[in-house]
Amino acid sequence: MRFRKILNNILDEFKQDFDNLLIYFPGRLGCFLRYAVYRRRFKSCGNNIHISHSVFFKGFENIEIGDDIWLGPYNSIFAESNIGEAKIKIGNHISLNSNVMINADVKGEIIIEDNVLIGPNVVIRASGHRYEDIDMPIRKQGHHKGRIIIKEDVWIGANVVILPNVTIGQGAVIGAGAVVTKDVESYSIVAGVPAKKIKSRIE
Repeated sequence: MRFRKILNNILDEFKQDFDNLLIYFPGRLGCFLRYAVYRRRFKSCGNNIHISHSVFFKGFENIEIGDDIWLGPYNSIFAESNIGEAKIKIGNHISLNSNVMINADVKGEIIIEDNVLIGPNVVIRASGHRYEDIDMPIRKQGHHKGRIIIKEDVWIGANVVILPNVTIGQGAVIGAGAVVTKDVESYSIVAGVPAKKIKSRIE
């Protein structure tokens, strides 16, 4: 019994070391190896997936990824929760620049439809901390679960923050540095803090 426990600890340590090596492995070979290993861990995974070095995942079993995906370096895609209690669904023909966080931890849901462009340093967070009880530290109050839907053909500029319970309509453009706190109309251009409509692509 003791030998089995030691063996399991050694195997767990080996797996962790292998995963750390895999995350940082450089070049085209690194991209190929990450795709070959990760595609078996996702809930579902399509073809032609480029996973740059230093891309971090949590909750593989709650993440679905389509075809033709580009994930730039230092992205974080988190859906840590019990199986089925969090959800990230990324469609087809998606490009994420560097240092993007897509976070559906703690029962959140994020759906990104096809042909979406996401600039660097974007934060998309589906759940938020509770803070109603002033007699209890915020860190102990748990979370509000939320949902974010990004419709197809959306362009999200650099340094944008998208807060929970928001739908971004088809063909919308989110200007750099915007903080999106409410729904965005289809084909509208929004900017500012909080984000407001400044123009329509249809016009």
